[in-house]
Amino acid sequence: MVITTSSLFLKSLADYGITHAFVNWGSDHPAILEELQRQRVSSGKTDIEIITCPNEMVALSAAQGYAQVTRKPAAVLIHVDVGTQALAGAINNVDRCRTPVLIYAGASPFSQDGEVKGSRNEYIMWYQDVPDQSAIVRQYMRFTSQISSGKSVHQVVGRALLSATSEPKGPVYLWARRETMEEEFSENAMVNLNQASVLSPVEPMALSPNAVKTIVEGLVNAKAPLILTTYVGRNPASVERLVALSDALAIPIYLSCPTNLNFPSTHPHLVGISIGNDKNEWLREADVILIIDSDIPFIPVHNRPRRDAKIFHLDVDVLKDGMGMFFIDATLRCKVDSEVALDQILASLPADLEQSALISTRVGKLAEHGRNRITEMDTLENEHLLSRRITVQALCHTLRGLLPKNTLILNESTTNLPTVWAHMRPDIPGSMFTSGSSSLGWGLGAAIGASLGNEVAKVGYDFIALIVGDGSYIFGVPSAAYWIARRYKTPFLTIVLNNGGWNAPKMSMLSVYPSGMGSQASLNELSVGFGPDAPHYANIAVAAGGAWGAQVKSFDEMENTLAKAIQTVKEEKRCAVVDCFIE
Repeated sequence: MVITTSSLFLKSLADYGITHAFVNWGSDHPAILEELQRQRVSSGKTDIEIITCPNEMVALSAAQGYAQVTRKPAAVLIHVDVGTQALAGAINNVDRCRTPVLIYAGASPFSQDGEVKGSRNEYIMWYQDVPDQSAIVRQYMRFTSQISSGKSVHQVVGRALLSATSEPKGPVYLWARRETMEEEFSENAMVNLNQASVLSPVEPMALSPNAVKTIVEGLVNAKAPLILTTYVGRNPASVERLVALSDALAIPIYLSCPTNLNFPSTHPHLVGISIGNDKNEWLREADVILIIDSDIPFIPVHNRPRRDAKIFHLDVDVLKDGMGMFFIDATLRCKVDSEVALDQILASLPADLEQSALISTRVGKLAEHGRNRITEMDTLENEHLLSRRITVQALCHTLRGLLPKNTLILNESTTNLPTVWAHMRPDIPGSMFTSGSSSLGWGLGAAIGASLGNEVAKVGYDFIALIVGDGSYIFGVPSAAYWIARRYKTPFLTIVLNNGGWNAPKMSMLSVYPSGMGSQASLNELSVGFGPDAPHYANIAVAAGGAWGAQVKSFDEMENTLAKAIQTVKEEKRCAVVDCFIE
């Protein structure tokens, strides 16, 4: 039996708890492919489940979806510098979403005369020899390292995964020359590696006693407190605690650029969901503001806190070291784990809160606001249904009545993102995700990874649905994604919100030139439209992965088509795509 660095690398991944590797193979992986086949021959299966991905961005997006569901890292194995580049915008997503992923890429051999096993023997190896391969992604990584020998590979993998899984979590990147991965060892090397491989991330951070006192006093005595969050729901346990704090002090919750289910959508204390452009009167009136886990609590050109407001910023990544510009004029900043911090705050609340007139007044105000908010959404949905319009609101209303109760919704609706958040009305922590950043094309791969993660972690989702814009759908490489979904039996529903192209660039233009020449132009005139001969999005999935597909162009088709698509996913265990032409 030949044992190589590749054997030790794969065993290290498995020992540290990696269950899945999303792979795109190349000339740098001979020893890894050989080791995987040795495992199949000797035990009938590989130690890690291998998911072949014909596209690298889909692979990394799948790893992200897996980690978002399981809260544990997967591995992504890719091909030298070009495969690293092909990860594309998914690199930004896993970084900003703080998603743990281990990425490994081989590198062009360093020798050319055959003096070492693995030496150059293909012409591409000269083209792929770049001065600093890891520089391609280093600024997005928590840790980068070259594997220099199989003798230390176990420690390198351990350190990488420690960096990936300690807050702020994120991707790590390892690479190695082909000769290094071909380095041979005795069988004892595998035996010696059978040590306890316990992955123990850095323990969650807590508030200091003084910080707890300052925050509690500020919130209890506030006349108009407000809590802002973006991603506190990364940890579902934090959502329960945030609800408890809001209930105890009658504090309104505003979701700014949400990436997770941070607060139940039908709770009366939820006062807003926005991607930053809406006017936020709650922010402008607040005298004490608690920002907890947020990258964009507000956009200053649209909304600012009042000048005398006390701002407490609690965040697992409070300094935002990876952002060139981020500044909040906060009274108090704490790098802290949200679950731990909220537990501390709740434990320090005074016992006589029921006697507070301020809190009692807010309870009534928020209850009324909550009723009005739900009534307004109901009214809008009913108006669209009665007028027989295919709008996002009407579509979400219909989907809510058809989807199974325990459905995971992946929201990549882009310009419709807050509308989908509001009108799908998710209430259960962990029941809705976004990419956590701005690179489009996450959803298709993420649905695959989420499905695999659901099986591994036994999360309990009965169904997975992706709501995606037509532009994001194309960015998601459906030709690769649906092939993967069929091969690895990860069926999901895709709802394409077809607005005829890239609406986001037009909206960005209008925000700068509201009355400019382009304000009256169509999407096609502005070169952001896909008409008049747009792709048949559903048929791409049909051809690539045997999916069920349909277009919805009239209101009368909508409900029955959606019902048939959901039934197909549930009963036939294959993907379904519904291309909805929305107003």
